[in-house]
Amino acid sequence: MTSELSDDRVPEDERQAIERYVREIDRLGEDLKVIQRAQHALGDLRVARLMTIPGMDMIVTTAVVAAIGDIRRFASPRQLVSYLGLNPSVRQSGSALAYHGRITKQGPGHARGLLVEAAWAAARAPGPLRAFFLRIRSRRGQHVAAVATARKLAVLIWHLLTKEQDYLWGRPALLAAKLRRLELTAGQAPARGQRGRAYDYNIKPARDRERQEVEKAEKLYERFVAGWNPRGPKMRTSAARGGATTEAAR
Repeated sequence: MTSELSDDRVPEDERQAIERYVREIDRLGEDLKVIQRAQHALGDLRVARLMTIPGMDMIVTTAVVAAIGDIRRFASPRQLVSYLGLNPSVRQSGSALAYHGRITKQGPGHARGLLVEAAWAAARAPGPLRAFFLRIRSRRGQHVAAVATARKLAVLIWHLLTKEQDYLWGRPALLAAKLRRLELTAGQAPARGQRGRAYDYNIKPARDRERQEVEKAEKLYERFVAGWNPRGPKMRTSAARGGATTEAAR
């Protein structure tokens, strides 16, 4: 189309007008795709279930669900993490200790990238996921923490889809607001003047109550992991083997 429009046979003013119309058609086509995805998502229980996780909106959830397909393809959360390329690469030479490097980045890159974005969003929301992010950030930096949180999200997604359960520390009013935005994106008419299930998210006391509950969960997680050794088990020489090997200290 562009090469044809650049031909001198088309007057300049008409060529510019046609290009504007083509761009508008492309934009409308993209908008239609968004509406169709939203309509499909409304009928998928997996989408609503994963949207109970903080940081997981319609765009992230629909992309992840599409990439995963049938969760039964993955016998364990480790397999799902590996499929999404969020598992660290392992290098080992001979009998030396294994070295864990950067993530493999194999599999669907779009879904992996969106999960990392969701991890950043979850790190800003109160709850155990934020506590996890902050714990990793304090030792490894924020970028490593974001990838580790994305990996944690993948594990959580496997459990929720496999066990058909919602996220325990979800916020009902926030979820209702997410779903209402999804309905509007799908083309449902706005209910002006009516107080639906998403209205509570506009009420500050209601939002504060939900936030306080997940903040309690965040504090519980912090206390739970406070005594963990971030460097792993201490190693000591095995006297029974003449110091030739090491074993974890009990």
